[in-house]
Amino acid sequence: MLSSLDPAGPTHRVKPRDDNLNERCCSWTRTYRTYFPEYFVSQFYSFIRKYLPFIAEQLSMHFSIQLSAYYPDKSYGGDRAYRDMLEQARCADQSGYESVGITEHHLINILMMPAPLQFAVKIASQTQNIKIITAVSVLPLHDMRILAGELVCADIFTEQRLMVGVGRGAFGFEMERMGVPLETSREKFDESLNVLQALLAEEEVSWDGKYYQFDPLTIMPRPVNEIPFMMAVLVPEAIYHCTKRGFHIQTTPLSGDHQHMLDQVNAFNRGKAELGAAGAHQTLSLSRVAFLSHSKADRKRKIQLAHDYYSRFDNVFTGPGIVESGMIKPLPRNMTVEQTAENLTICTPSEMIDKLAPYAEAGVDRFIMNVNFGVEQAEILESIQCFAEEVMPHFATAPAAQAQAS
Repeated sequence: MLSSLDPAGPTHRVKPRDDNLNERCCSWTRTYRTYFPEYFVSQFYSFIRKYLPFIAEQLSMHFSIQLSAYYPDKSYGGDRAYRDMLEQARCADQSGYESVGITEHHLINILMMPAPLQFAVKIASQTQNIKIITAVSVLPLHDMRILAGELVCADIFTEQRLMVGVGRGAFGFEMERMGVPLETSREKFDESLNVLQALLAEEEVSWDGKYYQFDPLTIMPRPVNEIPFMMAVLVPEAIYHCTKRGFHIQTTPLSGDHQHMLDQVNAFNRGKAELGAAGAHQTLSLSRVAFLSHSKADRKRKIQLAHDYYSRFDNVFTGPGIVESGMIKPLPRNMTVEQTAENLTICTPSEMIDKLAPYAEAGVDRFIMNVNFGVEQAEILESIQCFAEEVMPHFATAPAAQAQAS
């Protein structure tokens, strides 16, 4: 089931972009960044938003915090790790972020969240406005007849603030131990998604497939609203095809360059354009590590923490998947700390504005920030709040900016 509702709410722009205007905007802002010191970047964007609102519309973008537990030390305790994430969600809600994202991962100490829907309900009970995205629910690990009912209930319990991101799994160790090797997860994911959509959209559904065979049944209770679905996908051509199917898209360029990001965005825009009015509600989300720093030494320290984090991430994502008693072994990376720094957005507020402008210019609707990579909780909360105060206003849609001002 695909949503006809705008998951970003009434402040989200739904009208098509003016491609010519967007190109002029990109050209002007690139020229400014080339010839003027970064110190004046924030003043420049303030001027644009105040006096040239038709250009500011091209620079609007929503922001989301990815609540992903990083658990390098078991003695810290899962209770403390999840309290930290809940506190981050409350901070994001109070600071005006559009959404938070919840991962689903099992058996490992990175991105650790085996119960995303339960956590979504907990977040909703302690926040007022923020949307809650499962980023992502790993469909091959679930029975769709059970998950469909759980999604309906979670949507009700979160008061329709739920957005369901779905994927086939990413870590070979995790998927193999759970009985769904990555080699077969694509096929099972495709059938699982079809079953899930049918169960949410129709009554008395029967199925005779490779992974599901069952007689007519009806999921109860029935959905109150259409639940918005988001597809996690990396390859540009796959982004195009998923967009044409009506899905919202979540992606990340990982270590790809700026052109790779543009290819991802262009693939989304092609698919959305071909849908015409039917695709007006669709959004593109892009996820990256992002954190504010206040000095060169502070930035260097945080980049080293992120590099250490990725020494574990790489192990299970592209590496051999060496895990001992739930703890992912850190392995030497194939890139230097300096190369890691080039792929992250860890910088001062004015530099952050400058780094994020190309995403907004290209057409990214939602920027998902991964802030959990080993930094202390107090620093995370400070960065979330500072980002909201000093960076987000430069990318706010006009109604959102007015609401914030009031």
